[in-house]
Amino acid sequence: MVKSSCTLAVACVILMSGCLNPFAPGIDTSPAEPICDQKTIDGVFRCFQNAYTFRDTTVYGPLLDPNFVFVYFDYDKGIDVTWGRDDDMRKTYQLFQNVQKLDLIWNYTVSTSTESTRVNIVRGFNLTVTWNPTEIERIDGYANMTMTRERNIDPWKIVRWRDESNY
Repeated sequence: MVKSSCTLAVACVILMSGCLNPFAPGIDTSPAEPICDQKTIDGVFRCFQNAYTFRDTTVYGPLLDPNFVFVYFDYDKGIDVTWGRDDDMRKTYQLFQNVQKLDLIWNYTVSTSTESTRVNIVRGFNLTVTWNPTEIERIDGYANMTMTRERNIDPWKIVRWRDESNY
């Protein structure tokens, strides 16, 4: 009986030695895809989406030019409201901290005006803001963005964002 138990234990150890431990997987050496790349316009939109998905201002902040301006129309007051980069970073940080989840989907591009160092693009979006399980807001509209870069090899930065949404 003891001999068969030892044989069984040795057989298990031999079999297990060929198996991967699910609690200590091997290192993935495949090249990692960057979370975003601002070298292309599509890359900027992916970065923006990732910043909202992960609620991460360290991804969001580099997208904004130092002279960034955010504009939206206040329907109650009947006027355009604007703020700069510092205010936008503060408000975005507060948004990211106070929601449970953000789902941003970029839709089709309505219009584009492109030069080598400046682009204006109007793109549709759907944003679902989950404050808590019982309070969910859906915002649809267009982001009218102007992006610039100093040289063709530099990353694109958002210099102006006019929110044309239903919010």
